[in-house]
Amino acid sequence: MVYPIIPNFQQYNYNTISSVRTDSVAEKSTTTSNTPLSFTSNPIESPQYSKSIAINPLRTTLQNKDEKEKYNTLLKLLDKNSKKTLKLMLKQGLLLNSNSNDKSTVLDNLYKIATTPRAAGLSNIGILKDTINTIYSPYNVTQQFGDLPKGISEQVRDIYMEQNSMRMTNLLDRKIADININVDHSGTCVASSIEFNLAKQMPAEFARFVAGLSSPEMAVEKEIKLSNLAENTLDAVWLLNAFEVPFEMKDFESAKLTFKPDKNAIIRAQIQTLYKDPYERSVVDVLMQSTLMQVGSQQSYDSLSDKRAGKFNQNDKGLIEFEKTFTESVVEDKNKISVTYQTVDENAKLIGYETDLETMKKQLTTSLDRGENVIIGYTQVDDNNYIINGHEITIIGYRKAPKNINDPNAPEKLIFICNDTDDNQFEPIEYDEDYLLPKIHHAALPNDIVENDVKMTENWVEGLNTYNEMKKKAA
Repeated sequence: MVYPIIPNFQQYNYNTISSVRTDSVAEKSTTTSNTPLSFTSNPIESPQYSKSIAINPLRTTLQNKDEKEKYNTLLKLLDKNSKKTLKLMLKQGLLLNSNSNDKSTVLDNLYKIATTPRAAGLSNIGILKDTINTIYSPYNVTQQFGDLPKGISEQVRDIYMEQNSMRMTNLLDRKIADININVDHSGTCVASSIEFNLAKQMPAEFARFVAGLSSPEMAVEKEIKLSNLAENTLDAVWLLNAFEVPFEMKDFESAKLTFKPDKNAIIRAQIQTLYKDPYERSVVDVLMQSTLMQVGSQQSYDSLSDKRAGKFNQNDKGLIEFEKTFTESVVEDKNKISVTYQTVDENAKLIGYETDLETMKKQLTTSLDRGENVIIGYTQVDDNNYIINGHEITIIGYRKAPKNINDPNAPEKLIFICNDTDDNQFEPIEYDEDYLLPKIHHAALPNDIVENDVKMTENWVEGLNTYNEMKKKAA
């Protein structure tokens, strides 16, 4: 059964919701690195950031009557802080950016969000503010699930139990359901990193996604080049079928994909519309992350429990490397390759590296210099080098570290500028290369940057191998 709306939610006036971040500076805290930097306080080199919208000429002036009318309509709907942000977006070239699948601008899609119906229980103004907020400062993206208020929690538990054929009167089943829906730590780090990257690199496409996913249809279509998935068209089609993404072939070179959040995302979105607290996900975060989890998990994600099924992963949380690469490739319509740097044995022990750290550093900086952020997966190990945790973050830039006065002949070191959607900081964080590089398990990079340095496996081959391995284990 599909639950389009939680009972009794329609009694609220959604257009008066104000619990969204309208000022990207308001909740920021001091940036700190997770490891001390042992350098002097020499003048800091200017950071090298990837250029988020360098491929489009910047437009900062409204050029016709249609654009002016849309802009003025938005200004009339917004509060003081959001008006200020919208004006800054125009001055900075964000508002008229058109780096989207259908060439629509950020302004076009914000206007659509504001003036056309949203899905049941969602607020036009709330989603408009969230979208403006995220595009102006993508560091606002977070993977922190919101708590379930008393009264609402019981409703959500009953829905979850009914969907999973649990016994309503059984105390143990009720306790298990309560534990499952009260998500303590989310597994959406991959999805939230891709969300961040889309907002930062392709703001018009991000706004287009939000407009579609928050509409009554709760869907967005995207036309992609099949060559960005595999060299052979049939292999690309195999991937789309394997991930169960609804698609329609346009010709032998392209296909139109349909992305949707899972059926329970609307419940989480309605709750965040009414009860969002600081540091929790916005409604936009909920819808985007649900959709991206659906893409990567072969349409098996459940927003109520933050768990997934699917054919490629035996773990019920998060996305594995292969799933992440597929999701990133179709969402950005780019030929991304996941490069594995760490060598890990069958007992999850880190035993070495597939390439040297200098080659890794060169590949990362080349991608950043080209204007591509790099989503990486890093690992944490215990005293015996067994992996105890993994997490995804995004590298967005780098700068030269100050020289070490104790060793003036030491080789030049870099500090990497990153975004982490799970650190409760709405600004970048920094890691020196000696700390970060050895921890990187994999990175999604453009194919041509790494093809001469490492042996690569096409996505469809990796997927087939993963599927066959899981079938063997299940046998």
